[in-house]
Amino acid sequence: MVVNWIVVGLGIIVSLLGYYLTPNAWGYGILGFGLAHIVLGILGMFRQPERSR
Repeated sequence: MVVNWIVVGLGIIVSLLGYYLTPNAWGYGILGFGLAHIVLGILGMFRQPERSR
């Protein structure tokens, strides 16, 4: 769970960086990369951990 929060936090930071660079094509790519990390971090929180046998 902690790893997912770290991924979401880094995604927010990268998204903000991309947002400030949006008139540039690189800005849109960085923004999308950050948003993808936010989504994947949130989806990871809903995943059930595997049980050891």
